Amino acid sequence: MIIEQYSLDSEHAATLCKTANQYASDHNLRICCWVLDPHGNPLAMQRHNQAALASTEIARKKAWTAVSFKIPTDQWEQRLKKQPHLLNNLMNQDGIAMFGGGFPIFHNDQLIGAIGVSGASEQQDVDCAQHALNTIVLS
Repeated sequence: MIIEQYSLDSEHAATLCKTANQYASDHNLRICCWVLDPHGNPLAMQRHNQAALASTEIARKKAWTAVSFKIPTDQWEQRLKKQPHLLNNLMNQDGIAMFGGGFPIFHNDQLIGAIGVSGASEQQDVDCAQHALNTIVLS
């Protein structure tokens, strides 16, 4: 059996990072943005010079979490609020980030990658990533 799977290409990934970073610049924010393929491999990364050093790794973790579980990272708390033991255990796993700023990217209902943004407030990270996703044209 052969499985056909699609992926975001590196050109669109770079555009997503550039768009998120431009939105951040326009709002006087300093962020890092990662875009991963559907297997969690890096496609693009862009970081403002003045972004916090930790934002680089946090943004990658947000993207990886989003692509791994196929849900936005800001949904974890609500989904697991009745299962605090599970939420706590997942939050303590290396490589997982369960707060806003990570989004899976779908095209025709198929996962094609993920974006992760970090460096500003949680809501600002979400806004930067969402702006990039809202402006990208996939064909």
